Order: sequence, then structure tokens, then C-alpha cells
Amino acid sequence: MAQATVIRPAALDERHALEELQRRASLVHDAYRQSLIDHPEAIDLPEELIRAGCVWVAERDGRRLGFAVVLPRGAGQAELDGLFVEPDTWRQGTARALVARAMAKARDDGASTLHVVAAPEALDFYRRCGFEQVGEEPTRFGLALLMRAQVPDPKSDRS
Repeated sequence: MAQATVIRPAALDERHALEELQRRASLVHDAYRQSLIDHPEAIDLPEELIRAGCVWVAERDGRRLGFAVVLPRGAGQAELDGLFVEPDTWRQGTARALVARAMAKARDDGASTLHVVAAPEALDFYRRCGFEQVGEEPTRFGLALLMRAQVPDPKSDRS
């Protein structure tokens, strides 16, 4: 029987494996493929982020399924700076579980708002996760969506 998905902090020794996971997930999209092939250095997961506890890995049965990067922005805000899932496991709840962990991390760090710069293809996903589009931003890969969600207050979950 398959085990449940576990979300855990990333370890330094898996940095390159996470970068390769990001590459596989990113190359699926036609809009980014050639830019990533031309500029492989665009995929970089700094060791400092792993050391700082900003990188969270989803794992099941010993296999890495995806990861998220959550950064503090100050003034009660945080940023979901990266969310990548193995393409052969899309639509199995991994990304949603990582967003939930990002929300918890943001809350634990004192943030009330979580921001993300999202690819247009991810608009519906982020909306289903409670984000709203608040703008657009040019990136090296084209126009992206600026999105924001309120971080749930754990006090409001209590009965």
C-alpha cells in the first residue's frame, strides 16, 4: 500500500536533485522550453535557502514528488518563490499540499499574506488555492501573474 505524502524540510544533499525536478517540471511548458534550454543557469536553488529552512519537499514512498520555496517579504508578507511537481504526478494533490505547507510556513513566520508570481497556465490552480490576481509582471520568460492570498489564521479554525 502506498504511503501518505510527507512534506519535510529539504536537505542540502538533495539540492541538485531538486533543481533537476524543477527542470523536468518547467520543460513541459512549450512557452519556457527554449529559454530554459538556451539558459540552463536560470534554474538555481541556492544552498542558503535550504539552510534557512525555506525549501519544503513533498515525498511519498521515498520518492521526491515536488518542492516549494517560501521566502519572508517583511511587513507581514511572504512569497511562494517556487512550486514544482514531477510532471508524472500532476493532479494528485502534491502541489495543493505544498501550497498548504507554504501557508503554514508563512503563518509561522508571522505573515498574513502570501504572494506568488505565477505562470499564466497556473491561474486556475492558484485561484482554487485561494489566491487572487492582483497584477502582472514581466519576467525573463514572459508576462507572469501577480497573485496574493490571505494566510489562514489558526485561531479562526477553532470552534
